[in-house]
Amino acid sequence: MGKLRLLLKYIAPYKWSALKNIFYNILSAVFALFSLTLIVPFLNILFKTSEVVQPPGDFSLTLEYLNNFSRYFFYSIIERRGPAGALLMVSAAYLFASFFKNGFIFLANNSMAFIRSSTVRDLRKKMYGKVLRLPLSYFTDARKGDLMTRVSNDVQEIEVSVMSSLTMLFRDPVIIIIFVVYLFVTSYQLTLFALALLPVSGWLIGRVSRTLRSSSLAGQERLGRLLSVVEETLSGLRIIKGFNAEKKMKDEFSGINNNYSKILKRVFRKAYLASPLSEVLSSIVVIMLLYVGGLLALKGGGNMSSDRLIAFVLVFSQIIQPAKNITTAWFSIQKGMASIDRVEEILEAEEKITEKVNAKDIKEFNESIEFRGVWYAYNSDPVLKDINLTIRKGQTVAVVGKSGAGKSTLADLLPRFIDPGQGSVLIDGNDVRDLKTTNLRYLMGIVSQHPILFNTTFVENIAFGVNEPDMEKVINAARIANAHEFIMETEHGYQTTVGEGGNKLSGGQRQRISIARAIMANPPVLILDEATSALDTESERLVQDAILKLMENRTSLVIAHRLSTIQNADLIVVLDEGKIVETGTHTELMNREDGFYARLRSFQAI
Repeated sequence: MGKLRLLLKYIAPYKWSALKNIFYNILSAVFALFSLTLIVPFLNILFKTSEVVQPPGDFSLTLEYLNNFSRYFFYSIIERRGPAGALLMVSAAYLFASFFKNGFIFLANNSMAFIRSSTVRDLRKKMYGKVLRLPLSYFTDARKGDLMTRVSNDVQEIEVSVMSSLTMLFRDPVIIIIFVVYLFVTSYQLTLFALALLPVSGWLIGRVSRTLRSSSLAGQERLGRLLSVVEETLSGLRIIKGFNAEKKMKDEFSGINNNYSKILKRVFRKAYLASPLSEVLSSIVVIMLLYVGGLLALKGGGNMSSDRLIAFVLVFSQIIQPAKNITTAWFSIQKGMASIDRVEEILEAEEKITEKVNAKDIKEFNESIEFRGVWYAYNSDPVLKDINLTIRKGQTVAVVGKSGAGKSTLADLLPRFIDPGQGSVLIDGNDVRDLKTTNLRYLMGIVSQHPILFNTTFVENIAFGVNEPDMEKVINAARIANAHEFIMETEHGYQTTVGEGGNKLSGGQRQRISIARAIMANPPVLILDEATSALDTESERLVQDAILKLMENRTSLVIAHRLSTIQNADLIVVLDEGKIVETGTHTELMNREDGFYARLRSFQAI
């Protein structure tokens, strides 16, 4: 029931469409019942034309009065127009009722179509928005393929298995309720007998549906792993081929694929069991009703007559299909609940980076950036330990150290990609957690170690985040980053697409476009996370000159492995195992012969 309430939460914004759907379904059920009951009194009169029917008397809201009235009404028609005329009128009335029944069914389905499409659209939008809001640390453990499966396949499974079943769940119970009320009025004894058989049917169906949900959940998890292998294969195809690992990857994929196929076969088998199982159970119920109802009609017990038995069986037969639909819908929903569980894991994931309700605006950077007593840990393993560092406006501060020393983690704290476990990061005396995140990040330009480009044009990559880019500024940014010449050599110049992840470009070209993007943003604070590490010697010289010009009159935090690129920094911070072990200029640190920086420098010189 909890998951059904969750599903209703998704539908809540469209409650008026849901109410319209229910209203139209009620009307269609009423006209369906009217069309079914039309023929019974007519047949009773038609085949007993010699019997005189008396007027029903004063009006009373009872089945007896309605039955007598219908008998007298059709008797009057036969008297006035004959059997042929009565048949024509009943046929016309049946067509009239059928027209309205199907018209209301269309209106009900039209309302449900709006609910289905809108709910799935909103769910995908929520999922994508949640992915954008989740901290970077979340994706350290999460598999890309599994996340893609949840956003695409799981949401699609909810649409196919759950949302498509809502039509049946909104319509068929209404039909059943209205028809069951009629059956109770006709013969409550026979109706109670029929209802007594339902718990047994429900128990059998429930057992199968519970195992279906668990199998479906296992299947979705295997599919996520399958897509992860595909994603890893596409990303690492060069390595796979280079190390002759095709057979290893093929065997891994085949194992997961075969496992997924077995689970999927079990899911389909249990889902296909829904219709035959409900068909057999409904057939058993109908046969038992015919037998018990026939005995009552023969004995004249419970006011059951032959015409009432005909009406009862006819109406009850129309309940069988809606009941089967509900069974099928329940199986589908149980199958889709596994996907709802997986989607909810994303939607309910903790958003560690949240913005305060009364967050402050920050439009410019005026004085300093300060790391005050900062600690940070990944899975309880400290990465940064008691970091105290002040960066004045206009300074270039370089952070160096061995791999894993915490350099990139230190840089990620500044734009709030992560938050410190202890201590605080301050800009102009304001804790970054008290500022509006969007405004904070507008102050910064970021060039990462691995350049990230999008499968679009050079213009859109350089002017990323700018709604209406000025072409002159785009070209100027490319010139400063020494990217203009190779861009103009491409087929369509700045309108050429760079390929997925920039795969049409070399590593050095991708990095220069990434640097041009930071130049285009024109921020007061630059974060350069090993920005030249992917460049060849010539490209590094060209881009390093551009970066030095870019950093003039700006505050820069530079993370570098190549110590030769940060000799002119105003301050060099040396990290080791998460702690600041040395600070100073290049000259000051080199004068410490036994210092950590001097040793790093000597290793690189060798």
